Amino acid sequence: MTNEAKKLILGGTGKTGGRIVARLEERGVPVRVGSRSGEPRFDWKDRSTWGAVLEGVDAVYIAYYPDVTVPGAAEDIGAFGRAAVAAGVGRIVLLSIRNEPEAAAGENALKDSGAEWTVLRCGWFAQNFSEGFLLDAVLSGEVALPVGEVPEPFADADDIADVAVAALTGDGHAGRTYEITGARALTFAEAVAEVAAAAGREVAFASVPAAGYAAALKEHGVRGDVIDLLVHLFTTVMDGRNAVPADGVRRALGREPRDFAEFARDTAATGVWGRPR
Repeated sequence: MTNEAKKLILGGTGKTGGRIVARLEERGVPVRVGSRSGEPRFDWKDRSTWGAVLEGVDAVYIAYYPDVTVPGAAEDIGAFGRAAVAAGVGRIVLLSIRNEPEAAAGENALKDSGAEWTVLRCGWFAQNFSEGFLLDAVLSGEVALPVGEVPEPFADADDIADVAVAALTGDGHAGRTYEITGARALTFAEAVAEVAAAAGREVAFASVPAAGYAAALKEHGVRGDVIDLLVHLFTTVMDGRNAVPADGVRRALGREPRDFAEFARDTAATGVWGRPR
């Protein structure tokens, strides 16, 4: 049994966390996944669970649940950072959001905690079309969203995971903020078209009013706070502030980010969007 310090991954079953865990395990790095069902248990809202998950840990990845912009997130992140520093944790990597004041508050809380920090700022994930809330819409043949022609350089979760692993295990990333995006910006309509072409199926895109979108989500049983978050992201954050691709992947890894077309092609080959052509 190794006595090597563990990497604690909070959100270790999510899009980025699961990929980070897999990469660390492939390298033989000891990993602990922090979750309410884990052992030891971790719960953001029960600070008595924090001490046990931090034992024997030298680095932490934080993907705050449910989102780094929700009320109370900054306070939790700051308090956790202080607890981690007190437990001897040497490094914390925070998944954040580009150009979001609420997310910036969480970043600042981590920095003020005294932790050795690295911040990964991202926007919309390419994997939302294959692993997230847009998968059912793709399979139904129509993606209807309250968004227009504002482009988004969709970030690939594999790129995010690669940067996170580098920051958790390597030198030269402390005190740095990496904005992680794809290589080019696409509107949602263009992204849907690329998904459809790669999958070999017809998938239409429709721009719909925010009120109608919220009502449809409610009919499908989506929680009110999740509806509010999605509507906020589409109607407020999708204003062009994140339309320009960033260089975070290149700065952190010395390579270009994965292109959306590559994501679509590789994902289609898995069959998640239906039988490949």
